[in-house]
Amino acid sequence: MKAIVVIPTYNERDNIVRLSGEVLAQHPDLQILFVDDNSPDGTGKLADELAAGNERISVIHRSGKLGLGSAYRTGFKAALAMGADYLIEMDADFSHSPTVLPLFLEAIQNADLVVGSRYLNGVSVVNWPIRRLMLSFFASVYTRFVTGLRVKDCTSGFKCFRRSVIEAFDLDSVKSDGYSFQIEMNYRCMEKGFRIVEVPIIFIDRHAGTSKMSGKIVREAVTMVWKLRLGTLLRRLVGKG
Repeated sequence: MKAIVVIPTYNERDNIVRLSGEVLAQHPDLQILFVDDNSPDGTGKLADELAAGNERISVIHRSGKLGLGSAYRTGFKAALAMGADYLIEMDADFSHSPTVLPLFLEAIQNADLVVGSRYLNGVSVVNWPIRRLMLSFFASVYTRFVTGLRVKDCTSGFKCFRRSVIEAFDLDSVKSDGYSFQIEMNYRCMEKGFRIVEVPIIFIDRHAGTSKMSGKIVREAVTMVWKLRLGTLLRRLVGKG
């Protein structure tokens, strides 16, 4: 088994040494692929040093800050080329606990996509202002209503895919970014008939009081769910499944 944890980075120099150690300690089959967007703080250079000392760490360098969805598309393609059986999305700032990774690897044995859910057993979020929490929670409610997704946490960025799931559709056709990327990936998995399961996580925002949510991200998510749903209906109408 080869499980590659794809971690986009931008100015995460203070985190990646400890993060890589904790991730790799969770299971001998785990590997890390950092996708660095030319971090001004030298994250990419430090990641190269870590990779030079550990064959389980790899690094991709990009020209600039090109977006989260783009980073995952790049990382997923590279992970497939590296022979990954499982591909894991994870943040670099310890919002996602490495200790959950063994649970992902266990759950994926009977699933195609495992989602780390903040809303499976109530609300498991620490350090978010109430406005941000309400926006995130009701974004999932709205997404489920429009798309029919049966996922409690539609915007979670902590998840594990089987290789066959990523190979089932053209990554270049996934144009959305940010939270919309997470929604679109979940929806495409549902549309293909893949089995999605959720496992509970505790999400700890390491940037307490500072929202990463922009108006552009919210608008993209609002319109994306309708595009996805209408796209499915149109394909059915023209007989293409």
